[in-house]
Order: sequence, then structure tokens, then C-alpha cells
Amino acid sequence: MRRVLFVGRTRYARPLAAAHERKFAALGEVLDLRVVGSAGPGGGPLERFTLLDGRAFYARAVPAVARELRAFRPDAVIAQSPYEGLCVLAARALARSRARVIVEVHGDWTTAGRYYGSPLRRLAAPFADRAAELAVRRADAVRAVSGFTAGEVRRAGVEPAAVFITYSEIGAFHERPPVPLPAEARLAFVGVLERYKNVETLAAAWRLAAPRLPGVTLELVGAGRQTGVVEALAADLPDRTVWHRRLEPPEVAALFDRSWALVLPSVSEGLPRVAVEAFARGRAVIGSTGGGIPDAVRDGENGLLVPVGDAAALADALVRLASDRALAERLGAAGPATAARFESTPQEYARRVAELVEQALV
Repeated sequence: MRRVLFVGRTRYARPLAAAHERKFAALGEVLDLRVVGSAGPGGGPLERFTLLDGRAFYARAVPAVARELRAFRPDAVIAQSPYEGLCVLAARALARSRARVIVEVHGDWTTAGRYYGSPLRRLAAPFADRAAELAVRRADAVRAVSGFTAGEVRRAGVEPAAVFITYSEIGAFHERPPVPLPAEARLAFVGVLERYKNVETLAAAWRLAAPRLPGVTLELVGAGRQTGVVEALAADLPDRTVWHRRLEPPEVAALFDRSWALVLPSVSEGLPRVAVEAFARGRAVIGSTGGGIPDAVRDGENGLLVPVGDAAALADALVRLASDRALAERLGAAGPATAARFESTPQEYARRVAELVEQALV
């Protein structure tokens, strides 16, 4: 059984959340594994896990990974993104290890410095871009999660060793069959309130669309640095806008059930999990053409697509779908089949990971 070290900034609760428990249990059936991640809620140690302070993860990752390389002596290290990959490559040099490094690409790495966190990060974006590309080029193998991310890897001059989705838990969206559309139209947004989710364009579009859609509500779920955008929208249109800072997965499933469509205006997505969740509930998606959204959302088949950042076009799409029940039903009916294409069992995911490791070791 191959020894594999997984390195990523993911926060792990103690004890592990059920989805993480299932994922690592499946991986543990085919690999001898260890994990370096970030400490989430809870306390106490986790067997096979080294958990770092998430705020200082990248500063502490190199020595932590180097220690694991010396003690565990893995055959391969799987880094969750090019940034973790750069840390792993540095740690491998420090530990003088021969472990193969596999870098995963889950999204467009150029968004990290431009659309996440503080605006000050934009100053470092050109350097972050070059660092990410260096990690992709220096890795022994690269795995992409979608057609879009595979294209990003190829643009860096590297052919992905594998392209497959990551296991994610969406059981709450399958607990019961999809239900018919409710009598009244409602539109949903679910996501972190960060710049890459493009909530500013959504807010502008809703201000344009709401007067053309009497009785229709936009219901948003999320928190983040762009909270003020949603607060202002709710203040301007208090009878037409509902906002929750957080909902649990069963509550999000219920939100989809009382909605006609999910709105996903992001600047970029790797593979939009929230779209897959909406599809599983039989709901259409009104999305932008950003990143990997068109990998899942097909215009006129299971949703509508508009150019990134075009508030007028997004408003027109909102009006078009929320005014046409037959269209919303037809697009939503294609959702479950679409969701099935982007889902994976823990065992399927673990098998693909083990195959990727063997390929990297050749």
C-alpha cells in the first residue's frame, strides 16, 4: 500500500465532520495516509492529522511537511492547490526527500490574489500568479477537477495527469425527490460574500430586475467581506430581498425547493458545487460565463448564461426565467441528470486518487 501525505489549508473539525470521515475512510482503504491541514473547531488530536493554525498555515507548512517527509517517508505528496504545492516543493528540498509531488488545481489560481480577502492582496497578485505557475510546472503530476481547470493547467504548459472531480458530501440534497416549483417565483443565491462571487453585479442586476418582477423575492445566503453590499441591497429593497448569514445544508436544500432558480454570477469557479446542489433539487441555474461554470451550466439546457459582470444581461436573464414558469420547469428538469455527472462516491474518488499516485510514481 502506497504511503501518501495530503497537504491542504482545509479546516478539519475535531472530531472529523461526517463527510471528511467518509472521504478519509475510503482513502485509507487504498492508501497509507497522513494529512497536514488547518485546525478547525473542537479540540484534541486526530490520528494521522497534523493541524496548523490556519492564519499562519503557509508560514508553518514548510517545516511541518518537511518533518512528515522525514518521519512518514511517503511515496507521494498531494497538494490541494498550487500554493500548497509550492510549500511542498520547498519542504521536499529541505528534507531531501524523493517523494513525488502531485498538485491539484481546483480553480483559477489568478483569482486568489485579486478576488479573495483584503484588496491589499492585489498588490501581490502578479507574484502569486508566477509562484502558482512555478508549482504547476515543477510538480511531478497535476490533477485538474474540471475541463476549465484542465485548460488552465495546459495554459501553463503542463498536461494534466488526470481530470476528475473531488468527492463532496451533498446527501442533504438527495434526501427526498425533487419537488415541483412553488406557485410564486423566488430566486436564490448561496455563497461566500467575497469579490469572486460577484455580489456587486448581482445587487446591481436585482435593482434593475425587481421593478419588472412584482412579487418575486431574491433570497441570499452568505457572509464575508462584501456583507455591506447585501446589507445595502436589503435596505433598498426590504420587501424583495431576504438575507441569511448562514444556513445548514438541509436548510439550503429547502431554499432551493422554494425557489425557481439559483443565481451564480461569479467571476470564476473551478467546478461550482452549489450549482450541482441546485441541479440535484431540480432547479435551473442562472450563471455567468466565468471559469468552470459553463462546464456544468448549459445555456438553454439546464440554465441561462450571461457575460461576467454584465448587470443588465443578468437582470434580463432573471426577468426571463422568473416570468416564464414553463421555461423554469424545463431547465430545472434537466438538473438531476446534470448533477449525477458531477457526483462521486468516496470509493470512486479514492480509487482515482490511488491510480493517480501510481501514475506519478512511474
